[in-house]
Amino acid sequence: MAEQCILKQRLCLLFMQSYSGALALICIHFLVPGMNIPMHLSSGFSVLFAFEQGKILENIGICTQLNFVRYIQGRKTLGADPKLFIEDLWFEKVPVRIYQPKTPSASQRRGVMFFHGGGWVFGSLDTHEELCRFIARESESVVVSVGYRLAPEHKYPAAYEDCLSATQHFLQHLQHYAVDPARVTVCGDSAGGNLAAAVSQTLAGRSDLPRLRAQILIYPGLQALDFNLPSYQQNRGVPLLFRERAAFYMLQYLNGNAIKLEEVLEGSHIPVDIKLKYRKWVSPDNIPEEFKVRGYKPRVLLDCTTEIFETVKRFCEPTLCPLLAEDAIIQQLPESFILTCEYDVLRDDGLLYKKRLEDNGVPVTWYHIKDGFHGIINSFNSDWLSFPAGKRGLDNIVDFLRSL
Repeated sequence: MAEQCILKQRLCLLFMQSYSGALALICIHFLVPGMNIPMHLSSGFSVLFAFEQGKILENIGICTQLNFVRYIQGRKTLGADPKLFIEDLWFEKVPVRIYQPKTPSASQRRGVMFFHGGGWVFGSLDTHEELCRFIARESESVVVSVGYRLAPEHKYPAAYEDCLSATQHFLQHLQHYAVDPARVTVCGDSAGGNLAAAVSQTLAGRSDLPRLRAQILIYPGLQALDFNLPSYQQNRGVPLLFRERAAFYMLQYLNGNAIKLEEVLEGSHIPVDIKLKYRKWVSPDNIPEEFKVRGYKPRVLLDCTTEIFETVKRFCEPTLCPLLAEDAIIQQLPESFILTCEYDVLRDDGLLYKKRLEDNGVPVTWYHIKDGFHGIINSFNSDWLSFPAGKRGLDNIVDFLRSL
């Protein structure tokens, strides 16, 4: 009887604390100037609260937070789509889901390789199913969603290698899907934007494959040298991606753990000479002044020990941090679309990459959601939170695709 009472108390605590996510969101709505979050809340709260619930379940020994969040994310399933053929296949050893419009086309269609977000730790073919369906329907494109391997079970460069392998396979077999070789785009959100940028750089200049027509980077994370850029300071506690979690996910992807998290957050994980080497590309000086007025304080450069740097030295590899690629690579990149959100720790990664592309003569279409936050695109048609700004951003992505 005593054990049952303890269990009931723990479960009550679980569900009481799960509402902290809602309270945080509501507080952000009222306390962060400029962020307009309509309060259309319903049964989908379980996904929003998965992180808090998972942490509690882990603390009481029921399951890990990671497995609980993945379970919650995978619960929603969609039925058949009247406008799309949808098929699960394997490209080499990588699972993919292909979305093809049913409407006959007089010419070859566009092709879109889509890499989902989730911090390289979460996300799947299912979590971005509705988004991929929308892109395929509205842009009349063949969309290939890639189910790459996740960290921490599969560390860097597993996710990158899977996305590259799937893209190469698709480019080699475009005729099977009636896709125009001159109109293939790579696209991704958050961690998927990082993967799209890395794949695009790797394929730049390849003469044995069709050249990519464009890259679409939706609030991408593109560097791990500086987690104290203006956007990281200003939005450190704004859902859905906190500053601490951004660094945590990058470390999980790199090493399968977050042992040096504090050093990474304070900036004592990279030697000063390397920071100065990349300062021409990763610096608050390259951020427009209009983005520094909201609570930004310059930081002093900190050095680090050889021991710490050894654990994170691969942060300097462009396939992990695409913002660090040499100009010779950047110059060969295709036309680009970059979406950023004002209330997002990753905002400045996108702004810095936009500048690098433009400085190297690459055409860039930039769409900035002034009242947006990280992850807003995925809520474009949610049954539990409605964000018109997310739908506007997605419409701009579709318009860009249709212009290619």
